[in-house]
Amino acid sequence: MHTLALSLALLLTAGSPAALAQQPAAPQAATQPPSPAQHTGLTSIPLRSIELSGGFWKTRQDTNAARTVWANIEQCEKTGRIANFDEAAKYIKGDKSAQNRGLLFNDSDVYKVLEGAAYILASRPGDEDSKKLRATCDDIIRRIAAAQHDDGYINTYHTVKAPEKRWKVVEHNHELYCGGHLIEAGVAYAQATGDKTLLNVGIRFANHVDSLFGPSKRHAVPGHQEIELALIKLWRFTGETRYLNLARYFIDARGHTQGRPTTGEYSQDHLPVREQDHIVGHAVRGMYMFMAVADLLDIPAYANDEGYIQATDDVWHDLTHRKTYVTGGIGPSAHNEGFTTPYDLPNDTAYAETCAGIGSVLWNERLGRLYADAAYFDAAERALYNGVLSGVSLSGDRFFYVNPLLARGNHDRPDWYECACCPPNILRTVANVGTLFYSTRTSGQTSPATSAIYTNLYNTSIARFDDAGMIIHQKTDYPWSGEVQMSISSSRPDASSASMPVELLARVPSWCRSATFTINGKTIKPEISKGYARLGSRWKAGDTITLNFDMPVERIQANPMVQADLGRVALQRGPVVYCLESPDNAGDVLSVSLPPDAPLSAEFRPDLLSGVGIIKGEGLSLNQQPKVWRSELYRPVPTVQRAPFTAIPYFAWNNRGRTSMTVWLPESLGMLGGTSVGQHTYTSSFRFRDEIPDNVADGAAPANSGDY
Repeated sequence: MHTLALSLALLLTAGSPAALAQQPAAPQAATQPPSPAQHTGLTSIPLRSIELSGGFWKTRQDTNAARTVWANIEQCEKTGRIANFDEAAKYIKGDKSAQNRGLLFNDSDVYKVLEGAAYILASRPGDEDSKKLRATCDDIIRRIAAAQHDDGYINTYHTVKAPEKRWKVVEHNHELYCGGHLIEAGVAYAQATGDKTLLNVGIRFANHVDSLFGPSKRHAVPGHQEIELALIKLWRFTGETRYLNLARYFIDARGHTQGRPTTGEYSQDHLPVREQDHIVGHAVRGMYMFMAVADLLDIPAYANDEGYIQATDDVWHDLTHRKTYVTGGIGPSAHNEGFTTPYDLPNDTAYAETCAGIGSVLWNERLGRLYADAAYFDAAERALYNGVLSGVSLSGDRFFYVNPLLARGNHDRPDWYECACCPPNILRTVANVGTLFYSTRTSGQTSPATSAIYTNLYNTSIARFDDAGMIIHQKTDYPWSGEVQMSISSSRPDASSASMPVELLARVPSWCRSATFTINGKTIKPEISKGYARLGSRWKAGDTITLNFDMPVERIQANPMVQADLGRVALQRGPVVYCLESPDNAGDVLSVSLPPDAPLSAEFRPDLLSGVGIIKGEGLSLNQQPKVWRSELYRPVPTVQRAPFTAIPYFAWNNRGRTSMTVWLPESLGMLGGTSVGQHTYTSSFRFRDEIPDNVADGAAPANSGDY
């Protein structure tokens, strides 16, 4: 897509740690430090500039603000995550009776909650719930600040429970990971409220880290990428170049393992980043690392780094075309919470961590802005509507860590996890989703400035573009309908009738086979470039645009290399992937086949699952449960019956208790003949929550240590 040949950039990053410390990665930094205001590609719309005023995402943001943020805060209090900061403050003051509860990275959950809360405060200023949320967050921030050491170090686990291990095991102990989320929360909170208390804690921590790591200092990289993203964000907010330089160091030092411990492929530390050509290891770590690389490529001084461009392109193609579920989920294996081999996409044992799906969305959004290419927003949209939203219940207070594509009644969403990275991550993603809807480019070469506005996603909304003097109003029932109505008004009351020299572009989703476009009632046939329809470049208040994306029900098949999906199809309409779930269907949904000629229809059900689109059809099923093959060699074929079915959006499954569910349906009844196992007896003295006796006799061999 954007493939360039490798160049001398690879050579400049090779060699010993000493050589790495003496020279930055290619290309050499500009004589003048890069400006934080400059971007190579498009820029995202600020959160304050868009209101999701109705429709699909308004409902989810309302739930996020009314319940998800408070569920996260309640659990952080209940599990001692917030109290850990009080205990650390006591310890710093000399009280050695202080206690620490939980895992060594639990501080990060509190920081992510604060970041999500900041986005809610930014998009909902002034209402009573926001005032309550602000007061709660201010109190938590005060408690965090009290837990910081004089030198800027902050980590409650290492302060209280393991002070002797401070900075001793950087590749495993998550100090930099936690600090990165602290910095991101501090920037978000300062932007939302103007209060820099948390930001200053993050700055002091960043200064402390900068005093320890980097060229001519300690050669190390974090086991879990995150600090790189935070330091670049901090540089953009403060203009302090050393934060950018430290971020570049952590990225460029990865894979240069001489003289330091390494976690290899698990943390993408097996090769220098520029030499990586496929995605490996822990899925969240990989996404965060390549998000940071995209952030570097978005800085003009580093935009031509051919090594980063090549690695990004190679890894994206490997991920998107060989290792992504139809739901947008990534990382099939529980063993490493990540990737295995190409096309290894099992359904019932799919790990597909919610955080990994979020990472995919955010990486693709960055690449979409960097290259102004809708293919990346196609990938982001698939993950967002399916494999990410499935991570939170419709009530907003129960969560999935893993997101399987087939269930036999052995999954549910708990209200929290011991390792609780996903609940606050879904909180901050939904709260900040408005920033994905538009991207902008402004050129100051002419007067007035000529701007371009790219519409990436669709939802009823009001978006302000002050540089262009334009407001865009969207009205749509997307994703249940493909019709989007847009109207233009001016953000400059004194110039409401003046022409606005703004090029408008609208993404044509890759799932759409046919689209129509009208402007002021007149049909047009716009040029489509990199997936965006060019709608025009001169507008005035009152202009209207209608986009109509044909949205039939589609049967999706997988590449034959995906063994788990051979002979099966999935159902998709628009960006939404559907599944069969037992509460909506008589009989066993795992025993339904969908013949190729079976008719399918779509409708909206406002009374079901808080209002969702459904797909109705008629399949075939066996008139009895497929029996397990034991000692017999042959047996009669079971008789067949018609099986009317209702399919619901995948993101909405498991909101009615433990159920059976499947995304992929066999096209042939021959695939429903049962599985083969021998005679067995067993006893069990212990089991995990999702392990049930039926799993022993279901005929499915465990794929890995995380397969229940």
